[in-house]
Amino acid sequence: MQRIGLFGGSFDPIHTGHLLLAQAAVEELGLTRLFFILAAQSPFKAGHQFAPATARMQLLRLALAGKTNCEVDDQEINRGGVSYTIDTVRDYARRFPDAQLYYLIGADNVANLPKWRAEEELARLAEFAVIPRPGEAAEPLPPLFRGRTLQGFPFGISASQIRARVKTGQTIDQLVPAAVAEAIGNNRLYL
Repeated sequence: MQRIGLFGGSFDPIHTGHLLLAQAAVEELGLTRLFFILAAQSPFKAGHQFAPATARMQLLRLALAGKTNCEVDDQEINRGGVSYTIDTVRDYARRFPDAQLYYLIGADNVANLPKWRAEEELARLAEFAVIPRPGEAAEPLPPLFRGRTLQGFPFGISASQIRARVKTGQTIDQLVPAAVAEAIGNNRLYL
């Protein structure tokens, strides 16, 4: 049976913490494949101005170059509008009917799972792999939801911190892959 990981997010920009999380998920869950799914617009980040989807997609592809078990999925960008996880999970359940699906989620989002669209169906179709923030205990999954907490590699950085560093002219070396840092600078993103 294939074990497929789904890692959705705005990846604005993708950073080393995302990549360490992906590595932990592959290792701890024994994933066959891990899909990075670029969100068009999170229902929980209404009004947030993201870098253009084409730029975020380019950064994702640069960060994942050479990683044979990781793939980029642009279906949410292609669908446009608000990105609902259930639409994407339904697609994977249809495409991979015999696979075990794992949806990666930050521990800070666990409490909101019952507010996600079609939460009962979502809980039935995928298990959740919870990623705690460094120094924080993971909350238990709400009723209906199945899954486990990953140990991972604690790395306390966020995309908003990276954007702030770029805006103030601080280095982002080691916080993002070198090719991602170069593309951010060349495209003058987050200034």
